[in-house]
Amino acid sequence: MKIDAEKIKQLRKSTGAGFLDCKKALEENNGDVEKAAEFLRKKGIANAVKKMSREANQGIIEAYIHPGAQLGVMVEINCETDFVARTAEFKELAHEIAMHIAIADPKYVKSEDIPEDVLKKEKEIYAEQMKNSGKPANVIDKIVEGKINKFYKEVCLLEQQYARDNSITIHDLIKSFIAKLGENITVRRFARFKIGEE
Repeated sequence: MKIDAEKIKQLRKSTGAGFLDCKKALEENNGDVEKAAEFLRKKGIANAVKKMSREANQGIIEAYIHPGAQLGVMVEINCETDFVARTAEFKELAHEIAMHIAIADPKYVKSEDIPEDVLKKEKEIYAEQMKNSGKPANVIDKIVEGKINKFYKEVCLLEQQYARDNSITIHDLIKSFIAKLGENITVRRFARFKIGEE
């Protein structure tokens, strides 16, 4: 099947994938651009998962000041090479994450960063709330576990729904850029400053 060059161009623009990958994806999906994009995404995400175990020691620090200059964010985003760190796509991701942090106000990068005493306190509060519910202990444990998972989604950057598209998490957004750029990408740390807040 001959693939129209315009379709390849369109697919490359929407996915960031290479020419040959786009051509192959279109051939596999009978020239359907949407199905080809989905095919590439599945393939890319599978490859991205493998790349997530690699060292990421390069990167950039992105600063974002919200209009009105009352709120600002600094975030360190790491990748494997300084070549990728200088690309427009990597800078775009860093900017999107900094903006998301300004809007969503996460407290930690990932759930493993939450101090044990904070987690213990949350579990105690949820257990106390359920104490007089009359439910059996095993049911209360499951409810507490569910509330803890919800807590992670509220306070952990990687588990939050992406502010621009709540069908994906920040973790999913990063995975899509790993697939696009071919390197592991991590958020190392961030700081959020708001006038009048400690």
